[in-house]
Amino acid sequence: MTTTARKPYTSDLTDEQWAILEPLVPPQKSGGRPRTINMREVINTLLYLNRTGCQWDMLPHDLLPKSSVYDYFAKWRSDGTWQRMLDALRAQVREKEGRDATPSAASIDSQSTKTTEQGGERGYDGAKKLTGRKRHLLVDTLGLLIAVVVTSAAVDDAAAAPRVFAQATKERCPRLAKVWADGKYHNHRLSAWLQENRPWITLEVVSRPADAKGFVLLHRRWVVERTNAWNGRSRRLSKDYERRTDSSESMLRVSALHLMLRRLAPGPKAPTFRYRPAA
Repeated sequence: MTTTARKPYTSDLTDEQWAILEPLVPPQKSGGRPRTINMREVINTLLYLNRTGCQWDMLPHDLLPKSSVYDYFAKWRSDGTWQRMLDALRAQVREKEGRDATPSAASIDSQSTKTTEQGGERGYDGAKKLTGRKRHLLVDTLGLLIAVVVTSAAVDDAAAAPRVFAQATKERCPRLAKVWADGKYHNHRLSAWLQENRPWITLEVVSRPADAKGFVLLHRRWVVERTNAWNGRSRRLSKDYERRTDSSESMLRVSALHLMLRRLAPGPKAPTFRYRPAA
């Protein structure tokens, strides 16, 4: 479980952050050969990839190779580990902020993004005039990710919303009672689905004022827009580079995990850049 010492990257976990995340890492299965890989380096490699946007095959040689890391990424994508980590850290961040562990209100919205020649599901968003995918996010009032679904960009927001709300179960979000959304979610079919499957959730549409011009800060809706901006700090999320939509969802969860770890245990501040005075 030891690795050769290397120069740290700014995306690496600090000792305090690893102490928070380590209990959430799935233990080795009983039987078989002992685990020899350093799990902290697995997470560090994924955080580097997510933050810098590099290709799997072009990871720095002092980090773990794709052959070692991708298996964990894919396994945790399939068995729900990323989501369980997300839920656990979100509860810790909320409690640190003086809130209840689970949210009582949330915001939902989508973000269209371009895809690459990698292939996979994609479609045309006529409103945004782009071909790619949509990221449908449900976040709490702090902007922390609750649920995410990635679809073709051609899928209407209201049509994808049931898949998002399906993740907000009573077990995961026992207090969730209100969700704010924009006019795209004013949909009779969605309302009927919520009434039948999530009757405890009230969907409130926050509309843009009719006489508004330019940018307008809309009540409660701006929170999910800020989360989209946070995701933009990770270059892996500048476009959708993944072949599979569930891999896209997992990359969004990885980005959210990194953000919450930094809230729980802020690392050392980077020195302020200053231009060298002219001679």
